[in-house]
Amino acid sequence: MAITADRRHFLVTAAATAVGLRLGFCLPPKAFSATAENSGSAPINAWLHIAPDGIVTIMVPVSEMGQGVYTALPMIVAEELECDWKNVRAEMAPASPVYAHPESGVQYTGNSTSVTAFFDPLRHAGAAAREMLRKAAAERWNVAPSECNAIKGRMVHKDSGREADYGDLADAASRQQPPRSIELKRRSEWRLIGTSPPRLDTLPKVEGSAVFGIDVQLEDMLVGTVIACPVFGGTLVRVDNSPALAVSGVHSVVSLHNAMIVLADSYWSALKGAKALSPEWSYGANANLTNEALRRTLHDGLGDKGATARTIGSVEAASAGATRNVEAIYEVPFLAHAPMEPMNTTAHIRPDGVEIWAPTQVQGRVQREVASMLGLTPEQIRVHTTFLGGAFGRRLETDFVLQAVAAARDAGRPVKLIWSREEDFRHDYYRPAAVSRLRAALDADGMPISWEHRIVAPSVSSRFEPDAVRNGIDPIAVEGAVDLPYAIKAQHIDYVMKNVPVPIGYWRSVGHSHNAYFVECFVDEIARATGKDPLRLRQELLVSRPRHLAVLEKAASAAGWNDPLAAGRYRGLALHECFGSVAAQVVEIATADGKPVRVERVTCAIDCGVVVDPDTVAAQMEGGIVLGLSEALHGDVRIEGGIVQQQNFDTYRVLGLAEMPKIEVHLIESDAKIGGVGEVGVPPIAPALANAVFAASGRPVRKLPIPFG
Repeated sequence: MAITADRRHFLVTAAATAVGLRLGFCLPPKAFSATAENSGSAPINAWLHIAPDGIVTIMVPVSEMGQGVYTALPMIVAEELECDWKNVRAEMAPASPVYAHPESGVQYTGNSTSVTAFFDPLRHAGAAAREMLRKAAAERWNVAPSECNAIKGRMVHKDSGREADYGDLADAASRQQPPRSIELKRRSEWRLIGTSPPRLDTLPKVEGSAVFGIDVQLEDMLVGTVIACPVFGGTLVRVDNSPALAVSGVHSVVSLHNAMIVLADSYWSALKGAKALSPEWSYGANANLTNEALRRTLHDGLGDKGATARTIGSVEAASAGATRNVEAIYEVPFLAHAPMEPMNTTAHIRPDGVEIWAPTQVQGRVQREVASMLGLTPEQIRVHTTFLGGAFGRRLETDFVLQAVAAARDAGRPVKLIWSREEDFRHDYYRPAAVSRLRAALDADGMPISWEHRIVAPSVSSRFEPDAVRNGIDPIAVEGAVDLPYAIKAQHIDYVMKNVPVPIGYWRSVGHSHNAYFVECFVDEIARATGKDPLRLRQELLVSRPRHLAVLEKAASAAGWNDPLAAGRYRGLALHECFGSVAAQVVEIATADGKPVRVERVTCAIDCGVVVDPDTVAAQMEGGIVLGLSEALHGDVRIEGGIVQQQNFDTYRVLGLAEMPKIEVHLIESDAKIGGVGEVGVPPIAPALANAVFAASGRPVRKLPIPFG
């Protein structure tokens, strides 16, 4: 496929340097406009570098939090570049408008778009470099470029057999004019994409050279920890700093409007100093906030007038011919992100700007907010993105970064701020709790002919992206509900926004995490109300969705859905589409004395279109299943007196090794557009588990978490 520069707004630039070929390109128009506006010039920057020794270093514009982008994105470049994988290296890109997300114009990592958004731009980058190397070889040998082939990091003249390594050609290639049109490899020609080469972050993580945020060390650095008002919205009234200052190693105490930061020579000293303090807080209006009050608020929303998110046909007309109606109310709790690496940032304020080392998902936002805080320009804020020890959406926030900057400003020295685990749990931006009511009218054959779905939940977008809320609809709250794959001729989905005084934020798979549970559990209730097999009902409702049907049937057949089960064993299944991919999961549980006691097996199938790295896709699905199971079995943020009661993993449990089921992941490669995978494994697991418990007990599971044991 030949792509012209004008048609795809593609631009390359090469610069001759002492160290080889450096190549850059411009992102698509939306990102171009945003960056040009911010920087005053075209957003051209190096994306790959070929050194004289043939080592190819590829810049990674998004954060590596375990999802594999440190390998997958270089694979895309290397595929088109035709270089030898053993010579490929990756490097975290700096915070810069030129690394902005192609779809949003802002540098960030989220929404399962790291590979999907950069897939085409990075293919162009690799192909452009390949053609510049080809021209350099052709000029050296005085032959036509078409006579030179790129093979594993070398250019080969097919008639004479002459060869030249990329490193030998790099300097000459850097002086070539960028190609005006680019020939991308056909899918049938891919040799690297679709395989699983060694990950580029495995060795540094194993040998300990990988730098996570918590690992950063600077000369003359202080280490700080924070103690914040335990009640949401509370403020600091006064505090006597002397008990903390009496602790050996403590340097100072920084007071903020709702918190204190203790700075010391070590984290241990800072933590001891923080525990020695007895601050006086003003708890404010949320001092009596409880889970039960929050729950009542959400349930009350079921009686309010909702904003219409989607309507197909007439629910009233379809319902008039019904022979049976089914109705259910479901609810899910607030959830914490609980990444293994607690919140941390290292900040150094210099005369000419600020340097920040942070495990962040939002480099661009960090630049803007720190610049605003200090009266600087974003260009004066240099952000080094470290490896992230988990995120799940928590590191889309900047609260911990701004605290570190405030502490560094007060201390006049570099500061590494580390939150304690207790602060991490009590001051998260939680996955919203939600309540949902579903109604369906069935015909004489037990098929749903109308579908009504009301969602009551706080709005994440109202805080984070208010312009996205239109006509009373937060698209995050209704995602996974408004795009129902099932063929039901009359549908009405509405939303009641019930904002509550609990800080909420994006959580892995966001609205899909609760709407998949609501929808898929209700489909099972419809099936069992009419005596239909849950798989068979879904098959009948997916006759016009071959992609969904193939995924569903692959998961069911791999799990042996129609095979007899041993006594005390039961299965449940769920299907969900999100982030451009379709996944289905079958959960098998064991029971004892009629009670569910263990998840034995999870069988998963996914169609994400192009599969760049099969092992990474499978790992992401496995990770999503583990997270989703943890929350379905244990996840529940409890609030009493405005204070989150969980303070560590002993009271906010994640799945332990003894609880781990056997997991199988089956990849279905299709001609569909490449889809995301980072969050896709989460939504189906809770409803599949709930449906297995329903099959075992005969009672629907309408509230999470599910009691086991």
